[in-house]
Amino acid sequence: MAANSGIDAQAPLISARGISKQFASIEVLRDVDLDLRKGEIHALLGENGAGKSTFAKILAGVHRPSRGTLTLNGVEVQIPSPIAAQKLGISLIHQEPISFPDLSVAENLVLGRTGGSLLGRVPWADMTRNANRLMDLLGVSINVTRPMRGLSIADQQMVEIARAIDSDSQLIIMDEPTAPLTPKEVATLFTIARRLRDEGRTIVFISHRLEEVRALCDRVTIFRDGNKIETAAITDLSDAEIIRRMIGRPLKEYMHKQGATLGEVALSVDGLSLPGTFQDISFEVRKGEIVGLGGLVGAGRTNVAQALFGVVPAASGTIKVEGKSVEIRDPDDAIALGLAFVSEDRAASGIFRTLSVEQNITAAIPGKIAPRGVIRRSVEKALGADSIKKLRIRLASARQPIGELSGGNQQKAILARWLLTDPKILILDEPTRGVDIGVKAEFYEMIGQLAADGRAILLISSELPELLALCDRVLVMSEGRLTADLSRTEATQELIMQAAVPRQGVAA
Repeated sequence: MAANSGIDAQAPLISARGISKQFASIEVLRDVDLDLRKGEIHALLGENGAGKSTFAKILAGVHRPSRGTLTLNGVEVQIPSPIAAQKLGISLIHQEPISFPDLSVAENLVLGRTGGSLLGRVPWADMTRNANRLMDLLGVSINVTRPMRGLSIADQQMVEIARAIDSDSQLIIMDEPTAPLTPKEVATLFTIARRLRDEGRTIVFISHRLEEVRALCDRVTIFRDGNKIETAAITDLSDAEIIRRMIGRPLKEYMHKQGATLGEVALSVDGLSLPGTFQDISFEVRKGEIVGLGGLVGAGRTNVAQALFGVVPAASGTIKVEGKSVEIRDPDDAIALGLAFVSEDRAASGIFRTLSVEQNITAAIPGKIAPRGVIRRSVEKALGADSIKKLRIRLASARQPIGELSGGNQQKAILARWLLTDPKILILDEPTRGVDIGVKAEFYEMIGQLAADGRAILLISSELPELLALCDRVLVMSEGRLTADLSRTEATQELIMQAAVPRQGVAA
Protein backbone atom coordinates (compact mmCIF):
# COMPACT_ATOMS: atom_id res chain seq x y z
CA MET A 1 0.00 0.00 0.00
CA ALA A 2 2.78 2.39 -0.75
CA ALA A 3 1.90 5.97 -1.55
CA ASN A 4 2.34 7.53 -4.98
CA SER A 5 5.96 7.22 -6.10
CA GLY A 6 6.09 10.96 -6.76
CA ILE A 7 5.76 11.64 -3.03
CA ASP A 8 8.70 11.52 -0.63
CA ALA A 9 7.27 8.79 1.61
CA GLN A 10 9.76 9.52 4.38
CA ALA A 11 9.18 13.29 4.61
CA PRO A 12 7.22 14.14 7.77
CA LEU A 13 4.28 16.51 7.45
CA ILE A 14 3.99 16.80 11.22
CA SER A 15 6.54 15.91 13.89
CA ALA A 16 5.51 15.65 17.54
CA ARG A 17 8.17 15.70 20.25
CA GLY A 18 7.50 15.15 23.93
CA ILE A 19 3.77 15.80 23.61
CA SER A 20 2.02 15.42 26.98
CA LYS A 21 -1.43 16.34 28.26
CA GLN A 22 -2.73 16.67 31.78
CA PHE A 23 -6.33 17.23 32.89
CA ALA A 24 -6.37 18.50 36.49
CA SER A 25 -4.03 16.05 38.26
CA ILE A 26 -4.48 13.25 35.70
CA GLU A 27 -1.81 12.85 33.03
CA VAL A 28 -3.48 11.23 30.04
CA LEU A 29 -0.63 11.54 27.54
CA ARG A 30 3.09 11.24 28.27
CA ASP A 31 6.05 12.35 26.14
CA VAL A 32 4.80 11.18 22.76
CA ASP A 33 7.27 11.37 19.87
CA LEU A 34 5.71 10.68 16.48
CA ASP A 35 6.25 11.60 12.83
CA LEU A 36 3.31 11.62 10.42
CA ARG A 37 4.63 11.31 6.88
CA LYS A 38 3.35 12.98 3.77
CA GLY A 39 1.31 10.66 1.62
CA GLU A 40 0.55 7.97 4.20
CA ILE A 41 -2.47 6.58 6.02
CA HIS A 42 -1.41 6.20 9.64
CA ALA A 43 -3.54 4.28 12.16
CA LEU A 44 -3.75 5.20 15.85
CA LEU A 45 -4.75 2.20 17.94
CA GLY A 46 -5.38 1.63 21.63
CA GLU A 47 -8.09 0.97 24.16
CA ASN A 48 -10.53 3.72 25.10
CA GLY A 49 -8.63 6.12 27.33
CA ALA A 50 -5.24 5.02 25.97
CA GLY A 51 -4.46 8.51 24.67
CA LYS A 52 -4.91 8.17 20.90
CA SER A 53 -7.93 10.48 20.64
CA THR A 54 -6.31 13.01 22.98
CA PHE A 55 -3.25 13.08 20.73
CA ALA A 56 -5.45 13.51 17.66
CA LYS A 57 -7.37 16.36 19.32
CA ILE A 58 -4.09 18.12 20.13
CA LEU A 59 -3.22 17.98 16.42
CA ALA A 60 -6.68 19.36 15.61
CA GLY A 61 -6.51 22.21 18.14
CA VAL A 62 -9.26 20.86 20.40
CA HIS A 63 -6.76 20.46 23.26
CA ARG A 64 -3.49 22.28 23.88
CA PRO A 65 -0.56 20.13 25.03
CA SER A 66 0.71 20.58 28.58
CA ARG A 67 4.23 20.33 27.16
CA GLY A 68 6.01 19.34 23.99
CA THR A 69 6.36 20.77 20.48
CA LEU A 70 4.74 20.30 17.07
CA THR A 71 6.36 21.12 13.75
CA LEU A 72 4.50 21.36 10.45
CA ASN A 73 6.66 21.03 7.34
CA GLY A 74 9.70 21.65 9.53
CA VAL A 75 8.36 24.83 11.16
CA GLU A 76 7.32 24.83 14.83
CA VAL A 77 3.62 25.70 15.19
CA GLN A 78 1.09 26.43 17.90
CA ILE A 79 -2.43 25.06 17.35
CA PRO A 80 -4.59 26.84 19.94
CA SER A 81 -7.99 26.12 18.38
CA PRO A 82 -9.80 24.08 15.71
CA ILE A 83 -10.01 27.23 13.56
CA ALA A 84 -6.23 27.61 13.80
CA ALA A 85 -5.86 23.94 12.82
CA GLN A 86 -8.10 24.43 9.79
CA LYS A 87 -6.03 27.43 8.68
CA LEU A 88 -2.94 25.19 8.89
CA GLY A 89 -4.66 22.56 6.73
CA ILE A 90 -5.72 20.13 9.48
CA SER A 91 -9.26 18.70 9.62
CA LEU A 92 -10.83 16.43 12.24
CA ILE A 93 -13.74 14.17 11.37
CA HIS A 94 -15.34 13.41 14.73
CA GLN A 95 -16.53 10.00 15.87
CA GLU A 96 -19.90 11.58 16.74
CA PRO A 97 -20.91 13.84 13.82
CA ILE A 98 -21.09 17.53 14.76
CA SER A 99 -23.31 19.87 12.75
CA PHE A 100 -25.79 22.72 12.90
CA PRO A 101 -29.04 20.72 12.62
CA ASP A 102 -31.30 23.52 11.37
CA LEU A 103 -28.95 24.57 8.56
CA SER A 104 -28.89 22.76 5.24
CA VAL A 105 -26.31 20.18 4.23
CA ALA A 106 -24.80 22.68 1.78
CA GLU A 107 -24.57 25.37 4.47
CA ASN A 108 -22.89 22.99 6.90
CA LEU A 109 -20.28 22.17 4.27
CA VAL A 110 -19.10 25.79 3.94
CA LEU A 111 -19.50 27.13 7.49
CA GLY A 112 -16.62 29.47 8.27
CA ARG A 113 -15.36 29.39 4.68
CA THR A 114 -17.84 31.46 2.68
CA GLY A 115 -17.07 35.12 2.34
CA GLY A 116 -20.01 36.16 0.18
CA SER A 117 -19.89 39.19 -2.10
CA LEU A 118 -18.92 42.73 -1.28
CA LEU A 119 -22.58 43.36 -0.54
CA GLY A 120 -22.70 40.45 1.88
CA ARG A 121 -24.60 38.17 -0.47
CA VAL A 122 -24.01 34.43 -0.16
CA PRO A 123 -23.46 32.56 -3.48
CA TRP A 124 -26.27 30.05 -2.87
CA ALA A 125 -26.24 28.53 -6.36
CA ASP A 126 -22.47 27.94 -6.28
CA MET A 127 -22.76 26.52 -2.78
CA THR A 128 -25.43 24.04 -3.87
CA ARG A 129 -23.51 23.00 -6.99
CA ASN A 130 -20.36 22.37 -4.99
CA ALA A 131 -22.26 20.39 -2.36
CA ASN A 132 -23.81 18.19 -5.06
CA ARG A 133 -20.36 17.68 -6.59
CA LEU A 134 -19.03 16.45 -3.24
CA MET A 135 -21.96 14.08 -2.74
CA ASP A 136 -21.38 12.66 -6.23
CA LEU A 137 -17.68 12.25 -5.41
CA LEU A 138 -18.56 10.27 -2.30
CA GLY A 139 -21.14 8.23 -4.16
CA VAL A 140 -23.99 9.08 -1.78
CA SER A 141 -27.48 10.38 -2.48
CA ILE A 142 -28.20 13.24 -0.08
CA ASN A 143 -30.45 16.22 -0.82
CA VAL A 144 -28.04 19.06 -0.03
CA THR A 145 -30.84 21.60 0.43
CA ARG A 146 -32.48 19.72 3.32
CA PRO A 147 -31.64 20.49 6.96
CA MET A 148 -29.09 18.28 8.71
CA ARG A 149 -31.71 17.45 11.33
CA GLY A 150 -33.14 14.02 10.64
CA LEU A 151 -30.21 12.72 8.59
CA SER A 152 -29.00 9.28 9.62
CA ILE A 153 -25.70 9.05 11.49
CA ALA A 154 -24.15 7.52 8.37
CA ASP A 155 -25.24 10.48 6.22
CA GLN A 156 -24.06 12.98 8.83
CA GLN A 157 -20.68 11.25 8.80
CA MET A 158 -20.47 11.44 5.02
CA VAL A 159 -21.19 15.20 5.18
CA GLU A 160 -18.27 15.64 7.61
CA ILE A 161 -16.00 13.67 5.28
CA ALA A 162 -17.12 15.85 2.36
CA ARG A 163 -16.35 19.00 4.36
CA ALA A 164 -12.81 17.81 5.10
CA ILE A 165 -12.19 16.93 1.46
CA ASP A 166 -13.53 20.29 0.28
CA SER A 167 -11.27 22.23 2.66
CA ASP A 168 -8.18 20.91 0.82
CA SER A 169 -6.66 19.79 4.14
CA GLN A 170 -3.16 18.30 4.12
CA LEU A 171 -3.85 16.32 7.32
CA ILE A 172 -7.25 14.65 7.71
CA ILE A 173 -7.93 12.95 11.04
CA MET A 174 -10.70 10.34 10.89
CA ASP A 175 -11.92 9.27 14.34
CA GLU A 176 -13.93 6.04 13.95
CA PRO A 177 -15.37 7.20 10.61
CA THR A 178 -16.72 3.82 9.51
CA ALA A 179 -18.72 2.91 12.63
CA PRO A 180 -22.12 3.98 11.20
CA LEU A 181 -21.41 3.20 7.53
CA THR A 182 -22.63 0.37 5.32
CA PRO A 183 -20.04 -1.89 3.67
CA LYS A 184 -20.60 -0.03 0.38
CA GLU A 185 -20.04 3.34 2.08
CA VAL A 186 -16.90 2.00 3.79
CA ALA A 187 -15.54 0.85 0.43
CA THR A 188 -16.25 4.31 -1.02
CA LEU A 189 -14.51 5.99 1.92
CA PHE A 190 -11.45 3.73 1.55
CA THR A 191 -11.24 4.52 -2.17
CA ILE A 192 -11.31 8.24 -1.42
CA ALA A 193 -8.77 7.88 1.42
CA ARG A 194 -6.33 6.05 -0.86
CA ARG A 195 -6.72 8.69 -3.56
CA LEU A 196 -6.07 11.48 -1.05
CA ARG A 197 -2.97 9.63 0.16
CA ASP A 198 -1.70 9.25 -3.37
CA GLU A 199 -2.16 13.01 -3.85
CA GLY A 200 0.31 13.47 -1.00
CA ARG A 201 -2.13 14.16 1.83
CA THR A 202 -1.72 12.55 5.24
CA ILE A 203 -4.56 10.68 6.89
CA VAL A 204 -4.73 9.67 10.53
CA PHE A 205 -7.19 6.79 10.90
CA ILE A 206 -8.53 5.88 14.35
CA SER A 207 -10.45 2.60 14.43
CA HIS A 208 -11.12 -0.39 16.65
CA ARG A 209 -11.60 -2.65 13.63
CA LEU A 210 -8.29 -4.32 12.89
CA GLU A 211 -9.50 -5.68 9.56
CA GLU A 212 -10.06 -2.09 8.40
CA VAL A 213 -6.67 -0.95 9.64
CA ARG A 214 -4.97 -3.82 7.85
CA ALA A 215 -6.89 -3.15 4.62
CA LEU A 216 -6.26 0.59 4.54
CA CYS A 217 -3.27 1.74 6.56
CA ASP A 218 0.46 1.96 5.82
CA ARG A 219 1.74 2.35 9.39
CA VAL A 220 0.28 1.99 12.86
CA THR A 221 1.04 3.63 16.22
CA ILE A 222 -0.18 1.86 19.36
CA PHE A 223 -1.04 3.71 22.57
CA ARG A 224 -1.54 2.25 26.05
CA ASP A 225 -2.24 4.12 29.29
CA GLY A 226 -1.17 7.45 27.82
CA ASN A 227 2.11 6.14 26.41
CA LYS A 228 3.15 5.52 22.82
CA ILE A 229 4.09 1.83 22.79
CA GLU A 230 5.24 1.33 19.21
CA THR A 231 5.12 2.63 15.65
CA ALA A 232 5.55 0.08 12.87
CA ALA A 233 4.52 -0.82 9.35
CA ILE A 234 1.17 -2.60 9.49
CA THR A 235 2.71 -5.54 7.61
CA ASP A 236 5.24 -6.04 10.42
CA LEU A 237 2.65 -6.82 13.11
CA SER A 238 0.12 -9.63 13.37
CA ASP A 239 -3.32 -8.99 14.87
CA ALA A 240 -2.32 -10.92 17.99
CA GLU A 241 0.80 -8.75 18.39
CA ILE A 242 -1.23 -5.55 17.96
CA ILE A 243 -3.80 -6.64 20.57
CA ARG A 244 -1.10 -7.70 23.04
CA ARG A 245 0.58 -4.30 22.73
CA MET A 246 -2.75 -2.49 23.08
CA ILE A 247 -3.89 -4.15 26.29
CA GLY A 248 -0.61 -5.43 27.72
CA ARG A 249 -1.75 -9.03 27.75
CA PRO A 250 -2.99 -11.69 25.30
CA LEU A 251 -6.70 -11.42 24.60
CA LYS A 252 -8.69 -14.64 24.75
CA GLU A 253 -11.21 -15.42 22.07
CA TYR A 254 -14.36 -13.35 22.34
CA MET A 255 -16.79 -14.89 24.77
CA HIS A 256 -19.07 -17.37 23.02
CA LYS A 257 -22.29 -17.67 24.95
CA GLN A 258 -23.13 -21.18 26.00
CA GLY A 259 -26.54 -22.61 25.23
CA ALA A 260 -28.96 -20.73 27.48
CA THR A 261 -31.67 -22.09 29.74
CA LEU A 262 -34.65 -20.17 28.42
CA GLY A 263 -37.69 -19.15 30.43
CA GLU A 264 -41.13 -17.89 29.51
CA VAL A 265 -41.73 -15.44 26.67
CA ALA A 266 -40.84 -11.98 27.97
CA LEU A 267 -41.54 -9.94 24.83
CA SER A 268 -43.85 -10.83 21.98
CA VAL A 269 -44.38 -8.69 18.87
CA ASP A 270 -47.04 -9.45 16.26
CA GLY A 271 -47.60 -7.57 13.01
CA LEU A 272 -45.84 -4.39 14.14
CA SER A 273 -45.93 -1.80 11.35
CA LEU A 274 -45.09 1.85 10.73
CA PRO A 275 -45.85 2.89 7.13
CA GLY A 276 -42.78 3.90 5.18
CA THR A 277 -40.44 2.49 7.82
CA PHE A 278 -41.18 -1.16 8.65
CA GLN A 279 -44.07 -3.57 8.38
CA ASP A 280 -45.40 -6.87 9.65
CA ILE A 281 -42.67 -7.43 12.25
CA SER A 282 -43.33 -10.48 14.43
CA PHE A 283 -40.99 -12.24 16.87
CA GLU A 284 -40.56 -13.39 20.47
CA VAL A 285 -37.78 -13.04 23.02
CA ARG A 286 -37.71 -15.35 26.03
CA LYS A 287 -36.27 -14.75 29.47
CA GLY A 288 -32.58 -15.60 29.38
CA GLU A 289 -32.44 -15.36 25.60
CA ILE A 290 -30.31 -13.06 23.46
CA VAL A 291 -32.01 -12.44 20.12
CA GLY A 292 -29.90 -10.61 17.55
CA LEU A 293 -31.32 -8.22 14.99
CA GLY A 294 -29.05 -7.95 11.97
CA GLY A 295 -29.23 -6.11 8.67
CA LEU A 296 -27.70 -3.24 6.77
CA VAL A 297 -27.90 0.42 7.79
CA GLY A 298 -31.36 1.70 6.88
CA ALA A 299 -33.04 -1.71 7.13
CA GLY A 300 -35.38 -0.45 9.88
CA ARG A 301 -33.80 -2.16 12.89
CA THR A 302 -33.45 1.01 14.98
CA ASN A 303 -36.97 2.08 14.03
CA VAL A 304 -38.36 -1.17 15.43
CA ALA A 305 -36.39 -0.66 18.64
CA GLN A 306 -37.70 2.90 18.95
CA ALA A 307 -41.26 1.68 18.43
CA LEU A 308 -40.88 -0.94 21.17
CA PHE A 309 -39.61 1.74 23.56
CA GLY A 310 -42.27 4.29 22.60
CA VAL A 311 -39.89 6.82 21.04
CA VAL A 312 -41.81 6.62 17.73
CA PRO A 313 -44.73 4.24 18.37
CA ALA A 314 -45.85 1.82 15.69
CA ALA A 315 -49.07 2.54 13.82
CA SER A 316 -50.40 -1.02 14.12
CA GLY A 317 -49.63 -4.42 15.56
CA THR A 318 -49.54 -5.79 19.09
CA ILE A 319 -46.89 -5.91 21.79
CA LYS A 320 -47.08 -8.30 24.72
CA VAL A 321 -44.92 -8.20 27.84
CA GLU A 322 -44.95 -11.45 29.81
CA GLY A 323 -48.06 -12.57 27.91
CA LYS A 324 -50.13 -9.41 28.47
CA SER A 325 -51.02 -7.03 25.66
CA VAL A 326 -49.64 -3.58 26.37
CA GLU A 327 -49.76 -0.10 24.83
CA ILE A 328 -46.44 1.74 24.71
CA ARG A 329 -47.11 5.38 23.83
CA ASP A 330 -43.87 6.85 25.15
CA PRO A 331 -40.66 5.83 26.97
CA ASP A 332 -42.31 6.30 30.37
CA ASP A 333 -44.76 3.53 29.48
CA ALA A 334 -41.88 1.30 28.36
CA ILE A 335 -39.84 1.89 31.53
CA ALA A 336 -42.88 1.16 33.72
CA LEU A 337 -43.29 -2.17 31.88
CA GLY A 338 -39.66 -3.14 32.55
CA LEU A 339 -38.08 -2.22 29.20
CA ALA A 340 -34.73 -0.45 28.81
CA PHE A 341 -33.19 0.95 25.62
CA VAL A 342 -29.51 1.72 24.96
CA SER A 343 -29.60 3.92 21.84
CA GLU A 344 -27.03 3.71 19.02
CA ASP A 345 -26.65 7.51 18.94
CA ARG A 346 -24.76 7.98 22.19
CA ALA A 347 -24.13 11.71 21.73
CA ALA A 348 -27.64 12.79 20.70
CA SER A 349 -29.89 10.53 22.76
CA GLY A 350 -27.70 8.64 25.21
CA ILE A 351 -25.80 11.04 27.43
CA PHE A 352 -26.38 14.42 29.04
CA ARG A 353 -22.96 15.71 28.07
CA THR A 354 -22.53 18.51 30.61
CA LEU A 355 -23.97 16.61 33.58
CA SER A 356 -21.76 14.52 35.84
CA VAL A 357 -21.22 10.80 35.41
CA GLU A 358 -23.23 9.98 38.52
CA GLN A 359 -26.08 12.24 37.40
CA ASN A 360 -26.15 10.46 34.05
CA ILE A 361 -26.15 7.05 35.71
CA THR A 362 -29.10 7.89 37.98
CA ALA A 363 -31.12 9.87 35.41
CA ALA A 364 -33.69 7.10 34.77
CA ILE A 365 -34.70 6.61 38.43
CA PRO A 366 -35.99 10.02 39.62
CA GLY A 367 -38.31 8.32 42.08
CA LYS A 368 -35.36 6.90 43.99
CA ILE A 369 -33.14 9.98 43.72
CA ALA A 370 -35.78 12.65 44.41
CA PRO A 371 -38.90 10.97 45.85
CA ARG A 372 -40.35 14.30 47.03
CA GLY A 373 -38.85 16.48 44.34
CA VAL A 374 -35.64 17.13 46.25
CA ILE A 375 -32.52 15.33 45.06
CA ARG A 376 -30.93 13.19 47.74
CA ARG A 377 -27.24 13.61 46.97
CA SER A 378 -26.20 10.80 49.28
CA VAL A 379 -28.37 8.30 47.36
CA GLU A 380 -27.20 9.64 43.98
CA LYS A 381 -23.58 9.39 45.07
CA ALA A 382 -23.93 5.87 46.51
CA LEU A 383 -25.75 4.45 43.46
CA GLY A 384 -23.32 6.14 41.08
CA ALA A 385 -20.28 4.84 42.96
CA ASP A 386 -21.67 1.30 43.06
CA SER A 387 -22.37 1.30 39.29
CA ILE A 388 -18.94 2.75 38.50
CA LYS A 389 -17.31 -0.03 40.48
CA LYS A 390 -19.44 -2.85 39.05
CA LEU A 391 -19.00 -1.81 35.41
CA ARG A 392 -15.35 -0.77 35.85
CA ILE A 393 -15.91 2.73 34.45
CA ARG A 394 -12.60 4.56 34.08
CA LEU A 395 -12.78 8.21 35.14
CA ALA A 396 -11.10 10.88 37.25
CA SER A 397 -14.18 11.61 39.37
CA ALA A 398 -17.85 10.62 39.49
CA ARG A 399 -18.62 14.35 39.44
CA GLN A 400 -16.80 15.09 36.19
CA PRO A 401 -18.93 15.79 33.08
CA ILE A 402 -19.66 12.58 31.23
CA GLY A 403 -18.66 14.28 27.98
CA GLU A 404 -15.04 14.10 29.14
CA LEU A 405 -15.05 10.28 29.23
CA SER A 406 -13.99 8.03 26.38
CA GLY A 407 -16.72 6.53 24.21
CA GLY A 408 -16.47 3.11 25.82
CA ASN A 409 -16.80 4.52 29.33
CA GLN A 410 -19.75 6.68 28.29
CA GLN A 411 -21.41 3.55 26.96
CA LYS A 412 -20.80 1.73 30.25
CA ALA A 413 -22.43 4.63 32.11
CA ILE A 414 -25.50 4.46 29.85
CA LEU A 415 -25.81 0.72 30.45
CA ALA A 416 -25.40 1.34 34.20
CA ARG A 417 -28.28 3.84 34.06
CA TRP A 418 -30.67 1.30 32.64
CA LEU A 419 -29.55 -1.50 34.91
CA LEU A 420 -30.59 0.65 37.87
CA THR A 421 -34.18 0.42 36.58
CA ASP A 422 -33.93 -3.39 37.01
CA PRO A 423 -35.30 -4.09 33.51
CA LYS A 424 -36.88 -7.34 32.40
CA ILE A 425 -36.19 -6.61 28.74
CA LEU A 426 -33.03 -4.91 27.42
CA ILE A 427 -32.92 -3.44 23.92
CA LEU A 428 -29.29 -2.80 22.96
CA ASP A 429 -28.78 -0.88 19.71
CA GLU A 430 -25.15 -1.14 18.53
CA PRO A 431 -23.89 -1.26 22.15
CA THR A 432 -20.23 -1.72 21.17
CA ARG A 433 -20.10 0.87 18.37
CA GLY A 434 -16.87 2.83 18.68
CA VAL A 435 -15.48 0.96 21.70
CA ASP A 436 -12.12 -0.77 21.81
CA ILE A 437 -11.35 -4.45 21.82
CA GLY A 438 -10.83 -4.70 25.57
CA VAL A 439 -14.08 -2.87 26.43
CA LYS A 440 -15.92 -4.87 23.77
CA ALA A 441 -14.92 -8.10 25.50
CA GLU A 442 -16.18 -6.64 28.80
CA PHE A 443 -19.52 -5.82 27.18
CA TYR A 444 -19.81 -9.34 25.82
CA GLU A 445 -19.24 -10.72 29.30
CA MET A 446 -21.81 -8.34 30.81
CA ILE A 447 -24.45 -9.11 28.17
CA GLY A 448 -23.96 -12.83 28.69
CA GLN A 449 -24.33 -12.42 32.45
CA LEU A 450 -27.49 -10.33 32.10
CA ALA A 451 -29.04 -13.09 30.01
CA ALA A 452 -27.90 -15.70 32.53
CA ASP A 453 -29.71 -13.66 35.18
CA GLY A 454 -32.95 -14.20 33.27
CA ARG A 455 -33.28 -10.95 31.35
CA ALA A 456 -34.53 -10.96 27.76
CA ILE A 457 -32.18 -9.15 25.38
CA LEU A 458 -32.76 -7.81 21.89
CA LEU A 459 -29.33 -7.01 20.43
CA ILE A 460 -29.02 -4.87 17.30
CA SER A 461 -25.57 -5.07 15.74
CA SER A 462 -23.94 -4.48 12.37
CA GLU A 463 -20.96 -6.65 13.36
CA LEU A 464 -21.66 -10.19 12.23
CA PRO A 465 -19.05 -11.83 14.53
CA GLU A 466 -20.78 -10.10 17.45
CA LEU A 467 -24.18 -11.54 16.53
CA LEU A 468 -22.72 -15.01 16.04
CA ALA A 469 -20.76 -14.87 19.31
CA LEU A 470 -23.59 -13.76 21.57
CA CYS A 471 -26.98 -14.66 20.19
CA ASP A 472 -29.24 -17.67 20.62
CA ARG A 473 -31.14 -16.61 17.51
CA VAL A 474 -30.51 -14.02 14.79
CA LEU A 475 -33.34 -12.17 13.09
CA VAL A 476 -32.46 -10.30 9.89
CA MET A 477 -34.18 -7.24 8.44
CA SER A 478 -34.04 -5.86 4.91
CA GLU A 479 -35.98 -2.85 3.62
CA GLY A 480 -38.28 -2.76 6.65
CA ARG A 481 -39.17 -6.46 6.67
CA LEU A 482 -37.98 -9.51 8.57
CA THR A 483 -36.28 -11.76 6.05
CA ALA A 484 -34.76 -14.50 8.24
CA ASP A 485 -35.01 -16.13 11.67
CA LEU A 486 -31.88 -18.24 12.22
CA SER A 487 -31.09 -20.44 15.20
CA ARG A 488 -27.64 -20.35 16.76
CA THR A 489 -26.64 -23.51 14.93
CA GLU A 490 -28.00 -22.27 11.58
CA ALA A 491 -26.61 -18.72 11.63
CA THR A 492 -23.54 -17.96 9.52
CA GLN A 493 -22.15 -14.69 8.16
CA GLU A 494 -23.09 -15.78 4.64
CA LEU A 495 -26.73 -16.53 5.50
CA ILE A 496 -27.13 -13.29 7.44
CA MET A 497 -25.75 -11.24 4.55
CA GLN A 498 -27.90 -13.06 2.01
CA ALA A 499 -30.99 -12.15 4.03
CA ALA A 500 -29.81 -8.56 4.63
CA VAL A 501 -29.16 -7.58 1.02
CA PRO A 502 -32.23 -5.88 -0.53
CA ARG A 503 -34.08 -8.00 -3.03
CA GLN A 504 -35.33 -6.46 -6.24
CA GLY A 505 -39.07 -6.09 -6.45
CA VAL A 506 -39.62 -6.19 -2.69
CA ALA A 507 -40.67 -2.82 -1.28
CA ALA A 508 -40.82 -1.85 2.37
